[in-house]
Amino acid sequence: MLIRKAKISDVEDIHKLITHYAAEGLMLARARTFLYEGIREFSVVEIDNKIVAAGSLHVLWSDLAEIRALAVAPEYLRQGLGKSLVQVFLKEAKELELPRVFSLTYKPGFFAKCGFHLIDKEMLPQKVWKECVNCPQFPNCEESAVILELA
Repeated sequence: MLIRKAKISDVEDIHKLITHYAAEGLMLARARTFLYEGIREFSVVEIDNKIVAAGSLHVLWSDLAEIRALAVAPEYLRQGLGKSLVQVFLKEAKELELPRVFSLTYKPGFFAKCGFHLIDKEMLPQKVWKECVNCPQFPNCEESAVILELA
């Protein structure tokens, strides 16, 4: 297993992972433009030269980052790959001296196992919601907000 920063050549595989779960209503769909524009934020898990998990750490402000678009191929679930990616993102956040990391998720139980706790979405700063207006679920978002204090 290799965890590494994503490359442009990984975009189609990342898109396929996200699209799979978006079709099941388990995560938000992401356009390829989102992936290309944010490629430097993404990390991937590679096994036998195949991308089997991906996600990104998006910095929002001096004190806050978001884990986004976290997906693991169905045949690799429950093997710790998602948790390994979260640990990579938390390490990166610490290196950037960010005190808090959050996620908006349909799977808060997974993030609880990674040390996050549920919070009321309204507790997050307004800047978090700038992309929400473009979401097909807006304003009836069913995602849960989870956060982890690093400092």
